[in-house]
Amino acid sequence: MAMTLVEAAKINSGDVIKNAVIEMFAQESDVLRVLPFDDIAGNALKYNREETLPGVAFRGVNEAFPESTGVLNPMVEALVITGGDLDVDRFIIQTQGAGVRATHERMKVKALAAGWTAKFIKGDSVTNPREFDGLQNRLINDQVIDAGNTAGGAALSLTVMDEAIDAVDGATHLIMSKAMRRKFTAAARAGVAGNLTWGLDDFGRRMPSYNELPILVAYDANGGDEILPFNEAAASGAATATSVYVVAMGGTKLRGIQNGGMDVRDLGELQSAPVFRTRVEWYTGIVMEHGRAACRVRYIGDLPIVA
Repeated sequence: MAMTLVEAAKINSGDVIKNAVIEMFAQESDVLRVLPFDDIAGNALKYNREETLPGVAFRGVNEAFPESTGVLNPMVEALVITGGDLDVDRFIIQTQGAGVRATHERMKVKALAAGWTAKFIKGDSVTNPREFDGLQNRLINDQVIDAGNTAGGAALSLTVMDEAIDAVDGATHLIMSKAMRRKFTAAARAGVAGNLTWGLDDFGRRMPSYNELPILVAYDANGGDEILPFNEAAASGAATATSVYVVAMGGTKLRGIQNGGMDVRDLGELQSAPVFRTRVEWYTGIVMEHGRAACRVRYIGDLPIVA
């Protein structure tokens, strides 16, 4: 059964360092906090995706049905290796205490979580074969909806937003930048987006929802908006637009895959240098098993949301 990193940390009976890193990964990324992960054997997952359903017909007495068979597309999702080494100089630990190592580890984990989230959205295996393809490179045809054709980017309308939600089978979340989230809250104050509500996430932080779909923020390691800023191509080609994603996480929809979970090892002091090293390594990937597991609204300009 697919399990989020938060749930995995609850039941993990391993060492404290591993639990802390898993929880920090989840806490520092809205996507990692809610995305379920399946453990798989081997280095890839093979599955079939429905392409075309078989036809049905009516027949008369003594007549035969016309033959019709559906089309399945075989798909393969390979695991990639992500992680990093966390080094803290022995001098720093000696003069400032062992707790400073945890501080540096947390900073590294923040960067890892942000980096993984960036690839979840923008990953491109053609540009870098060491990474997996993100949502931007997976979504095509009807799963990409234009906010408009204004040269510098169009105002996002709630009509288009609802169209994108309908384009996803069992939508569970929205993903956007902090700047776009602020536009939703501003629209709610102006009476445009009256269906914006607030709740708490797994860490007790306030989280808004639009049409009961929690809004997840894609942010960089420094808490900014660098994963989905207004620098995507607009209809004119000018780099002044952004995107909002609607996703259906879990089950046979959109989920993560991994082999063996996150591996966290304290390597101790290195012989080659007076530093203590912690290594975080993760064999991971994402799977979009259903063709309507996500939708992208693109060409959104830096403008207030309209009805």
